[in-house]
Amino acid sequence: MDCFAALAMTNNNNPQGERNLSAPSQRLVESNGIRLNIAEQGEGPPVILCHGFPESWYSWRHQLTALAAAGFHAVAPDMRGYGKSDRPEAIDQYTMFHLIGDMVGLLDALEAPTAIIVGHDWGAHIAWQAARLRPDRFRAVASLSVPLRPRGPARPTSVMPQTADAQFYQLYFQQPGVAEAEMERDPRTTLLSSLYGISGKGAAAFRAAIARGDNTGTPGMVPRNGSWLREPTLPPELPAWLTDADIDFYAGEFRRTGFRGPLNYYRNLDRNWELMAAFAGATVKVPALFIAGDHDMVMAAPPGMDQHLVNLRQFVPTLRDVLILPGCGHWTQQERPSEVNAAIIDFIRGLPG
Repeated sequence: MDCFAALAMTNNNNPQGERNLSAPSQRLVESNGIRLNIAEQGEGPPVILCHGFPESWYSWRHQLTALAAAGFHAVAPDMRGYGKSDRPEAIDQYTMFHLIGDMVGLLDALEAPTAIIVGHDWGAHIAWQAARLRPDRFRAVASLSVPLRPRGPARPTSVMPQTADAQFYQLYFQQPGVAEAEMERDPRTTLLSSLYGISGKGAAAFRAAIARGDNTGTPGMVPRNGSWLREPTLPPELPAWLTDADIDFYAGEFRRTGFRGPLNYYRNLDRNWELMAAFAGATVKVPALFIAGDHDMVMAAPPGMDQHLVNLRQFVPTLRDVLILPGCGHWTQQERPSEVNAAIIDFIRGLPG
């Protein structure tokens, strides 16, 4: 049975259990001068689901079905540079303004005046900024894994950690062609290592290895003249939330498209910092929800993250709730679909109007 047939037959991640629905349909739409592939399911108020790196619309497979069953039109695009969506070649075609523009254009293509926007990882960055800059189109935001961060005083790459021996992985991603060559050598290994390595189980295994003295590496750092994967982090067995069919789907997409488009998001970090100067200090004024796992590298690695969450309402005064999932890693909506589905649906149903 392929992953789509299994998805069509399985609805156990729908916490409401209201309808038995078929698998999502896909189509191309025109948006912001490019074509976006969207997976969609259900009818009702639109909910836009923005994925992160290195994923695709498929990372929302459980949420599409649950949201549709709850009475919403769930729409998960392959973001610019991913999957069946267009992949502009130029690096400067992947700025935050392009990415927000894609989501606004998607609403226009759907003939939807407004929507709720949900994002994970890079999609969370996009969702926060879309809600912050276009509250007239995005009436609420739910963010997974990545909290909103204010614009800092210096270019992002200038403050990323680096030593004589290693550099932060986002610095490693800056040179065009380098990370692509490594990741495209064996996309299945790249995806499996990524999906397991920073999952809840992968993070626990990493900490256990450090405690035993078997691993002296620093999370997020890449050896100079070394590789991002180093020795791929492969599981002795797949975690319950991940199947061979899931890995095959992701690997097939990246084997066909490569990684240049997705990596170009990172190559615009400094450009985004420059472009967003006019909006420094602007807060999110629409209702917001934040969900993350306590084993997520985003939550565990940066110093001061616990304090940042305490102070998140300074930047998001309309924040309704912060939900931290015990034992969950970075792939929030895939590792813990039932809890994420229930939280998002409850949040949306509690919105005015």
